[in-house]
Amino acid sequence: MNYVKFGNTGMDISPVCLGCMSFGEVREGIGSHRWVLNEEESKEIIKRALGLGVNFFDTANCYAAGTSEEFTGRALREYANRDEIVVATKVFQPMSKGPNGQGLSRKAILSEIDKSLTRLGMDYVDLYIIHRWDYNTPIEETMGVLHDVVKAGKARYIGASAMYAWQFQKAQYTAEKYGWTKFVSMQNHYNLLYREEEREMMPLCVDQKIASTPYSPLAGGRLARDWEADTARFKSDEIAKMKYDSTRNNDKIIVDRVGELAEKYGIPRAHIALAWLYGKNPVVAPIIGATKISHIEDAVTALEVKLTDEDAAYLEELYTPHKVVGAL
Repeated sequence: MNYVKFGNTGMDISPVCLGCMSFGEVREGIGSHRWVLNEEESKEIIKRALGLGVNFFDTANCYAAGTSEEFTGRALREYANRDEIVVATKVFQPMSKGPNGQGLSRKAILSEIDKSLTRLGMDYVDLYIIHRWDYNTPIEETMGVLHDVVKAGKARYIGASAMYAWQFQKAQYTAEKYGWTKFVSMQNHYNLLYREEEREMMPLCVDQKIASTPYSPLAGGRLARDWEADTARFKSDEIAKMKYDSTRNNDKIIVDRVGELAEKYGIPRAHIALAWLYGKNPVVAPIIGATKISHIEDAVTALEVKLTDEDAAYLEELYTPHKVVGAL
């Protein structure tokens, strides 16, 4: 594994990040899915990822109602050296039905960081990410408390996810104005089927040396197989259906072209879609949501695939604008 710097920091990460939303117990509420893996299955994927050299792991407080953090933390404590791995978690989504159970207020963040660390069984996370923009909390309050979290040693860096470029820049300006910790990463929705981030967010990240860690790099698996598939996630992932089903006719053409290039080079479709993403600046590590060991193996092997400019143009030329998803 050839490690890379995490944006404009000195931290080294694998250019593949294992997303841990697939791990946990089936629970009710946001972040819970019927297709999650049990703890033993989760451990095997994490163990294999470590064996392949992956040192970057991403979870969130809301994934499987907190059990993703529990599964991930136990596996990493068993199989990994804490000083050599990079662990990210997130905050924002509802964690209780009562008041103050969600959002990015001082009260919520100071409560949730401690709960996340307890579930992970760790003293700190390497990257603490705001999961969405909070329209009900002043950004000065959010950036101020995130700075306090870093200064308290509970997070090494902070990052953001799924927002408009103007919001991200406003947060960065606020931190700089008061001498607070600034975001070093953006976890945004970006793949061959959804390229709206190329309009503003990606150029901003390039200019500011912000690390991009795209989620849904294979569009919920759509870029890795035939358009129709009989998998548990395909049939039950309502979030993925919301993202992609409305543009299925246009998207299917791109998926077919991924298949053409995969057949041409004799490699899996996932290798083509990921190789395209790996070649995009400032992407440093896509979030790979593995539900099988082969998924993380494919992601690592795809690092060796280099597409030609002609290949990339062939994949990109029929893209049509999509409704913004994620930032709302």
